Amino acid sequence: MSVADPRRIVLFRHAKADWPEVTDHERPLADRGRKDAAEAGRRLVDSAIPLDLALCSTATRTRETWKLAVQEFPHRPKTVYEERIYEASPGELIAVLNETPDDVQNAVLIGHNPGVQGLADVLAGAAEGDARQRMSGRGFPAAAFAVLSFSGPWKALEPGTATLVDYWAPSD
Repeated sequence: MSVADPRRIVLFRHAKADWPEVTDHERPLADRGRKDAAEAGRRLVDSAIPLDLALCSTATRTRETWKLAVQEFPHRPKTVYEERIYEASPGELIAVLNETPDDVQNAVLIGHNPGVQGLADVLAGAAEGDARQRMSGRGFPAAAFAVLSFSGPWKALEPGTATLVDYWAPSD
């Protein structure tokens, strides 16, 4: 593996959350969210991307989404719970990704909208097939994910440097 090999970034929005009387950060998944998180995990496994690292928001709903999704994986990637992902803008999310060690080939970021959708839009300078049309048409609903590819070191990731190669949402 070298920095010249294409890297993959999976941008994964948390699954559907419930609205109990707790702070926003502590909101748990709804029943539908638990089902969709597991389905998203199966779809990620089907994508055959060997994930090396998961960067997950510290919010309850993102941690629960990742816990359910990763149960579907044959190999669990290293998981880092990162406070900066909660309520982050696309620029703040790029800064988090820029800190990824270069021995990580493929990473998943489990976060929130509008940051995750904004990040997918800003990174994707190009797209394969109908991925951009599907993402634009559906938006970025709960439990959706986008797969982007780029070459070079993580610190060089910036707007327009990636290609949107796949997109999935629960009703696809």
